[in-house]
Amino acid sequence: MDIVERNPADKGFVPQPKRWVVEQTYGILMFHRRLVRDYEHLPSSSESRVYWAMTDVMSRRLTPSTPSWRWT
Repeated sequence: MDIVERNPADKGFVPQPKRWVVEQTYGILMFHRRLVRDYEHLPSSSESRVYWAMTDVMSRRLTPSTPSWRWT
């Protein structure tokens, strides 16, 4: 695991390489309603919802001919 630290010479907002990827993934997961709040009682149920959401994201990326609901 690498710890990404901010460069003290940078002024203002500068996106960090690895942190941006993680924040983007969290943002994508928040498009799925059940993942916005923790409704599940078991950790395995939450895990299966994350797998379901990421499967949906991957299937949308693999089929570029179908329009996304966000861009229509």
